[in-house]
Amino acid sequence: MNAILFAVILVAVIGLLSGLILAIASLIMAVPTDKKTEDIRAMLPGANCGACGFSGCDGYAKALAKGEAKPGLCTVGGAKVSNAIASYLGVAATSVEPHVSVVHCLGSNDNMTNKVEYEGIQTCAAAAQLAGSPTSCRYGCIGFGDCVAACNYNALSVRNGVAMVDPENCVACGKCIDACPKHLLSFIPVKKQAVVLCSSCDKGNIVNKVCKVGCIGCMRCEKTCTHDAIHVKNFLASVDPEKCVGCGDCVSVCPRHIITMTH
Repeated sequence: MNAILFAVILVAVIGLLSGLILAIASLIMAVPTDKKTEDIRAMLPGANCGACGFSGCDGYAKALAKGEAKPGLCTVGGAKVSNAIASYLGVAATSVEPHVSVVHCLGSNDNMTNKVEYEGIQTCAAAAQLAGSPTSCRYGCIGFGDCVAACNYNALSVRNGVAMVDPENCVACGKCIDACPKHLLSFIPVKKQAVVLCSSCDKGNIVNKVCKVGCIGCMRCEKTCTHDAIHVKNFLASVDPEKCVGCGDCVSVCPRHIITMTH
C-alpha cells in the first residue's frame, strides 16, 4: 500500500475513533438540564446587565428556580416579566419600581471649557486615565460617549459636549453607570422629584472659575427644603428621592439653576 495513502487512512481512523470517544463521553458526563431554570430564562429579556444583582440573566434564572431570589428584580423586563415569572413559580407578584438613569452634570461646551487639548484615544476612560480630565472641571462629563456606546437601547447621546439621557428609552439596565469613569450617572425613581445635575465637590470659588452652572454648596436649597430631602455634603447638594415630595422649592432658590424637576 502506498505510504501516503496509509498515512491518510490512519489519520482518518484516529479522527473517527476520537470523535466517537468524545461523543460517548459527552453523553456520559452531560450535566442534566433544569427545565425550570430554562423556562424562567426564556422569560427574561436577555440584557445580561446585572442590574438584578446576579451574573446576568442565567444567574438570575437559576436563583429564581431555587427560590433564592424574588421575581421583581429585573428592571429591564419590568412588571410584565415580574408577573410572568411570579405566575410560573406560583408566588405573589412583586412590584417593580421603575427607575431611570440621570447624568449629574450640565457641563456643556457653553458652560465649561477644556483645560487641555486632548488628542489621545477618543474614549472617556482613556482621557480620564491619561489626563485626569481634559475638561476644566475635574468632576465633569468628558463627552466622548462611553455611556452612549454601552447603552443598547438608544437612551443616551452626547449633546454639545455633555451626555444626556432620554427617559423614554431608558430601561435602567445600569450599563451606562458602569461605563462612566467619572461616576456621573445614577438611578432615580420615575416620579416627580428634584434632581441635582452636578457632581462637583470643589469649593464654590473654584467652581465659579471652571463652570457657569456648577454647585457652589451655598446651602440655600437645604435651608429651604421643609421635608429634609436635600442636603449639602462636601460642597455638593444631593436629594433623597424617598423624602422628596416634588414641591420644587429647592429649584426656585438655586442660584446656579442646577436643580431640576423630573416627572
